Amino acid sequence: MSLHTKVLDGSQQSAVARLFSAAVIRELAQKGKSPLFSRLIKESLAINEASLAAPISAVFESAFNLLRKKDYRHEYAYKAAITKKLLLGRHSLNTASLVTEFRVDNCKADVAIFNGTSTAYEIKSERDNLGRLQVQVDTYKKFFAKVYVITGENHLDEILKTTPADIGVLLLNNRFGISTIREIQDSPERVSPEVIFEAIQIRESLEILKSFGITPPQVANTEIRSAVREIFRSLDPVTTHGYMVKTLRKSRSSLPLAEILPKLPDSLQAAVFSTPLKLREQTTLLEAVNTSIREALNWAR
Repeated sequence: MSLHTKVLDGSQQSAVARLFSAAVIRELAQKGKSPLFSRLIKESLAINEASLAAPISAVFESAFNLLRKKDYRHEYAYKAAITKKLLLGRHSLNTASLVTEFRVDNCKADVAIFNGTSTAYEIKSERDNLGRLQVQVDTYKKFFAKVYVITGENHLDEILKTTPADIGVLLLNNRFGISTIREIQDSPERVSPEVIFEAIQIRESLEILKSFGITPPQVANTEIRSAVREIFRSLDPVTTHGYMVKTLRKSRSSLPLAEILPKLPDSLQAAVFSTPLKLREQTTLLEAVNTSIREALNWAR
């Protein structure tokens, strides 16, 4: 099936990208239909009569093929490449977890992978500016043992010039492959246990203390965060990092997605990592993506 954008301006490209948003995935998974999806395809895609019987999974595939093109490459295309090639292509969900929009201090790493170590991926697409990049990578180094910037050809030289040697650089090339331009070593010794504490949940912090053999402080609930923070300030960075990875690999596990991923079109696999789904919602989503385009166009009425 072939779909075409009506207008190739920024607004239309954003509408195509929003097809993969958590809002659309959540509606499909919870209700079996998405009025937002219906509105977005009317705004951004021209669908011929012969295609109306096709399932909406074909819309996602065609929309994704637009987003991965160099001229229209969107952040979601980068997340999909990382998910497919760096997570699913190299690791098992039994031993690796992927988290999107992982907050550290005032920054959010676009993608974080926890396996034998912790790795942050900061996306700088062809449409992004590099204004905050230095602050972002400096922040991530306090939490992650490895930090990469993944980008397109237009930003590559500037990123190589302006980022330090301990920041990895990856290129999403024209064939939608990921090339390593600057490789880096695992550096858990640079992390800050206090920054780790601030970035995770209190139950995860207590699990790390348990790994150290440290008894949680016996204080009122209103004082627990400050008490645990004080303990974290004195912890060894390398050991804290190791226990953090072990804890988050379990608490932020991607394993619940193992059954649904092979059944989804490739274009949607990255989207479900950004939208936590219960088992019944996964089933509803699979049924929804097989809905005909003709029926889906009526969801917004």
